Amino acid sequence: MGYPERVVWLEERTELGVLSENALAAVAEVLEEKVVPAQTRLVQENSTPDGLYILKQGRLEGDRINQNNSVWAISLLPGAIIHLQELLFGQLAQRTIIALSECDLWFIPAVKFQELVAAYPEISQAFTQKLAMELVQLSSQLTYQQERQTILRPYLVTKAKRGVVGKSRYAERLRQQIKQATNDMGSVLIFGEPGLEKDNLAALIHFGSAQRREPMIKLDCSTLQASGVELFGRAGGKPGLLEWLGTGTLLLNNIQELPEELVPKIAHLLKSKTFTPVGVQEVENASLEIECQAKILMISERTLPSIDRLAKHLIKVPPLRVRKADISDQVEYYMRLLCRAKGIAKPQITDEALRRLQAYDFPGNLRELESLVERAIVQSPGTQLLTEEVFWSAKTKKKEFRVNLLNAYPWLRRFLRSPWWPDRINYWFTFSFFAVVVAILFLAPQNRQENFALNLFWAWWWPLILIGFPFVGRLWCAVCPFMIYGEITQKLSLWLWPRQLKRWPRQSAEKWGGWFLFGLFALIFLWEELWNLENTAYLSACLLLLITAGAMIFSTIFERRFWCRYLCPIGGMNGLFAKLSMTELRAQQGTCSAECTTYQCYKGGPQKGEGLATNGCPLYSHPAQLEDNKDCVLCMTCLKACPHRSVELNLRPPGIELWTTHTPHDYEVALLMLLLGGVFLHRLPEINAWLGWNLDLTEFWPHLGFSLAALLLPVLVTFVAYGWIRLTIWWNVTRTKNFIKPRSFVELAYGYLPLVLGANLAHYLRLGLGEAGRILPVSLATFGLNGEGLPIVVAHPAVIAFLQGVTLIFSVLFSVILTQKIARQSFRCLFPQHLATIALCVGLWMIIVK
Repeated sequence: MGYPERVVWLEERTELGVLSENALAAVAEVLEEKVVPAQTRLVQENSTPDGLYILKQGRLEGDRINQNNSVWAISLLPGAIIHLQELLFGQLAQRTIIALSECDLWFIPAVKFQELVAAYPEISQAFTQKLAMELVQLSSQLTYQQERQTILRPYLVTKAKRGVVGKSRYAERLRQQIKQATNDMGSVLIFGEPGLEKDNLAALIHFGSAQRREPMIKLDCSTLQASGVELFGRAGGKPGLLEWLGTGTLLLNNIQELPEELVPKIAHLLKSKTFTPVGVQEVENASLEIECQAKILMISERTLPSIDRLAKHLIKVPPLRVRKADISDQVEYYMRLLCRAKGIAKPQITDEALRRLQAYDFPGNLRELESLVERAIVQSPGTQLLTEEVFWSAKTKKKEFRVNLLNAYPWLRRFLRSPWWPDRINYWFTFSFFAVVVAILFLAPQNRQENFALNLFWAWWWPLILIGFPFVGRLWCAVCPFMIYGEITQKLSLWLWPRQLKRWPRQSAEKWGGWFLFGLFALIFLWEELWNLENTAYLSACLLLLITAGAMIFSTIFERRFWCRYLCPIGGMNGLFAKLSMTELRAQQGTCSAECTTYQCYKGGPQKGEGLATNGCPLYSHPAQLEDNKDCVLCMTCLKACPHRSVELNLRPPGIELWTTHTPHDYEVALLMLLLGGVFLHRLPEINAWLGWNLDLTEFWPHLGFSLAALLLPVLVTFVAYGWIRLTIWWNVTRTKNFIKPRSFVELAYGYLPLVLGANLAHYLRLGLGEAGRILPVSLATFGLNGEGLPIVVAHPAVIAFLQGVTLIFSVLFSVILTQKIARQSFRCLFPQHLATIALCVGLWMIIVK
């Protein structure tokens, strides 16, 4: 730009245009060009000006550091003059000035500018008057700002405490929503449970917006007057906070506590961005409405439809229980913050402690988590490691009364993760031993006194598996020979005929699978009784082969263990009795949801971390989603696959799931009644003698009819008892007018489960204690040898009767307790079912013990 053009530009674009032509020419003659890159600090406040700057092109921003008063904040555009006042009056620089973009400037050194002022006094005269007027205006503005700050100070929010901590998709979405809410002046509703630091999110919105230099105030809606005079002011009187706030941000905390009279006014404010001062209708010629320039933020813990629908941005803050992936980052942040405040070294948190926190639902959300971390640090001064013990309150109801045996006994974890369990046991022993047993059942003598396989099946297997249910649940299924042959058949069929196995028809299987295994079990019971399977070896072998064939057939059709989960009659019985077990396999839901992305315990996959390569759960069960023991065979596939040590083998109160997380099913109740009826079925000769009927059980049809009656007896007794309960409840409601919701028969029937297990165990104790100890001579007799003189260990009949009686008595006691726990109703209300339990026990006593 040439010399004449400079003079014209100064005259038209700057405040120097008031000077004479000679003065302008003198100024234009000493101008020097400078280029300042973007984001460069041009001037430091409180420094001596080095000269006069004139902005030719670009954008500059000026402000005072650590000064919240917006009067100091200015934006400088082309034509702006910098340091004119300071050079004329000998002052220090008033603002720090930063280039927002690359800027072209003209510069006059301070010495040359002083020479110009001395040579042309009109420069000083022209601007002294202008600066005096600006000073008066600035003083008035400062007075207003001081009064404004005094009024707003009790409500000011000075900063955001922290950003959104975490890397989960919830945290990322929250950050995105906050960023969107900062882009305009639209109202924002932040909704969520207590303890989520929603006010901090509101502060993030304000201080991340273009209005961050304006004040932000917070009002608690529960303390507002019904008239709203604090907000809207009074006509003819003091202005309200909205007027003083100007273009700042108003945060209405706990909007759900807003007085009812104020709800329409706030709704109108959100809808029209205008408000009416209180009492305006009483003042003549008053303006009816005032425009609101502030941004409105609201915080709520419950919905308020008349307000919610008017907010432009709705941010729903997820509770901490669904953001388990962020707990690790939150804990690290809180520990760093607290340790810095206390001046101590930050400790590390153990994996087990973190898993305990992730397993907790945190009803108090972030506030509760911060409190737990602070207490843990206070409890462990000087420690370098925070263990799970210092987080003792972070425990869910599902974790109450549980002891993780894998932590208590590390050798148990090592064994269950080793190749021995259960693969080597199954393929090295069970596979061949089962074949030998079946062959002996077919080829050896056909009675229990001369066939050790028959003795093993009826006198050893049945008592031991029944005794094992309260301790190890469905453990037998992990080494069951039926599914070993099923798995081998599946692998061979895929090798011979490569194909994709069918996926499970889950909906149909859930609906009808239980009834299929119930029907199959009923047929097995009748076959066992009518054809004397207990003492007929080849028929027992046929029974074993029948179940094995089912496993093999369905394994060639469907993937994994479809037969084992839905159709196997032995598996159905095992799953039912496993509900009473004092052990359970579960996973920490918090850890699974926070850290796991592959679900290898469920789907299978390659080795990851300490997790081993597996094909996934054979029953398609996720350990974190298990509500009872029915669908877990304790194969430990999930334990081997999990890279996060989430899987637990817990010791717990026996059967606790039946009154906590259990879901009843009608087909399970039908199987339960069948198993109880099966005990009466096995004792038909005793019942026949006790009743004095003298029926000829060698004839098929009378035997069949008597068998069906025995199977139906428990159903009849329990239905009568339930009808009595419903009648009792109806009578009490009619008499007292206090409504009591009766439990369904399906729910209450699980109260009989200890009696069913005890009755079956009492029945098989006769074989277990009377014949199992003869296994050595029977083994020799199997091969035609004389076993006389070999050790025999059998109990005296009186001892057997005593143990049978004790078993029945305790089973009745546990059934009564369990019924009370399930129903959560008075003993008097449930007395008919308790009486039915005792009646069934008396009947069992008469045919088993006596």
